[in-house]
Amino acid sequence: MPNSSSISEFLLLALADTRQLQLLHFWLFLGIYLAALLGNGLISTAVACDQRLHTPMDFFLLNLALLDLGCISTTLPKAMANALWDTRAISYAGCAAQVFFFLFLISAEYSLLTVMSYDRFVAIYKPLHYGTLLGSRACVTMAAAAWGTGVFYSMLHTANTFSLPLCHGNVVNQFFCEIPQMLMLSCSQSLLREFWLLVVSILFSFGCFVFIVLSYMQIFRAVLRMPSEHGRHKAFSTCLPHLAVVSLFVSTGTFAYLKPSSLSSASMDLVVAVLFSVVPPKVNPFIYSMRNQELKDSVRKLRRILEYKRKS
Repeated sequence: MPNSSSISEFLLLALADTRQLQLLHFWLFLGIYLAALLGNGLISTAVACDQRLHTPMDFFLLNLALLDLGCISTTLPKAMANALWDTRAISYAGCAAQVFFFLFLISAEYSLLTVMSYDRFVAIYKPLHYGTLLGSRACVTMAAAAWGTGVFYSMLHTANTFSLPLCHGNVVNQFFCEIPQMLMLSCSQSLLREFWLLVVSILFSFGCFVFIVLSYMQIFRAVLRMPSEHGRHKAFSTCLPHLAVVSLFVSTGTFAYLKPSSLSSASMDLVVAVLFSVVPPKVNPFIYSMRNQELKDSVRKLRRILEYKRKS
């Protein structure tokens, strides 16, 4: 019976059996990764450099783009390397680091999305107090709290998960290390410690979700009372990107971790993992830039500058 002290590496899920399909997966992941880097990188640079984009919402969007960059960089590079070099191995320390950073970035992003719902609530429901309630110091404090929550939450789960004895080998049925797959390798009698952390996680996630829902209930009530159709359209256009990102994040995450066991299979788990860990960082920049004219203009200007420098 293997245990954690005798395991020096884990074997990740093989995405394909033939060399041609492995290379196809490599190029597919590479395209997705570069698109995510470009989209989030352009948004981060535009918000940092353009004075018009120094509002609280843009500050939180900068943090979201950085979290998305980190999230997709935690999972895809190793999967691409394994596909390119025809291997499945990841070291014990590498697996622990992947679990820590993925959980840290995902939980920090969820906390940040909750903060961003509060930002939209104040902007729509209490516009006269927006500058007071969301000054630069308050924004930095809330963003730091979101990042700090992610660190604390990830440390607890990673330390607890990798302290459990492993009784079921070292084969991880996923293209990256994640806690549900690691728990499947653990001894069943040792899972009680993780159970209480999972309860705390569910309560935390549900609390954030309730806060977001209540915020948007108040937002929609305020918007529907606006006498001006132009004002209602402008208010909805500032809220819809955030609501779309929240919906994508919550729906994929909920299905990934709470789907019925009858739907669980290697192929289904792989599809859900891609939807949860790869798709949001890829589409978030598109969702936000699609509805934000100032951001679109700034990104276009930045792209023209980069193209001019490349040609010269």
